[in-house]
Amino acid sequence: MNASTLHKTAADCAEGLPGAHLEHPFGPDWEVFKVRGKVFMLMTEVPGRPVVILKADPGDAHALRRQYRHITPGYHMNKKHWITLESGEGIDKKLVGELVTDSYRLVVAHLPRAVRPIDPHTYGTGTGAARERGR
Repeated sequence: MNASTLHKTAADCAEGLPGAHLEHPFGPDWEVFKVRGKVFMLMTEVPGRPVVILKADPGDAHALRRQYRHITPGYHMNKKHWITLESGEGIDKKLVGELVTDSYRLVVAHLPRAVRPIDPHTYGTGTGAARERGR
């Protein structure tokens, strides 16, 4: 995936998730996607390079960083629980969609049951990034 399509692919996926919405709390250079007031994805440019910052299970985050050189610890976020995704070799539309959905599901799982827009244990479970990698 090239740099010009990374943000569009991630945003298109996020916009299709139940209860997700876009905000700009840090100014126009930061797109922040939230579900029920909780952040699950941020998009910006880090010295001219588009990046997508996503929540990830710590074990998955570590494995992703080892497997993909374009996935690094979360930019300006907790390095254990967040990853930064850049465009490059091995990063494709399917992987971006899976990582965005997994991030969303992790955040929804920590919401009170009464306000969850979906069941995080069943939503999108057939295509989870971690499951696709055989873990």
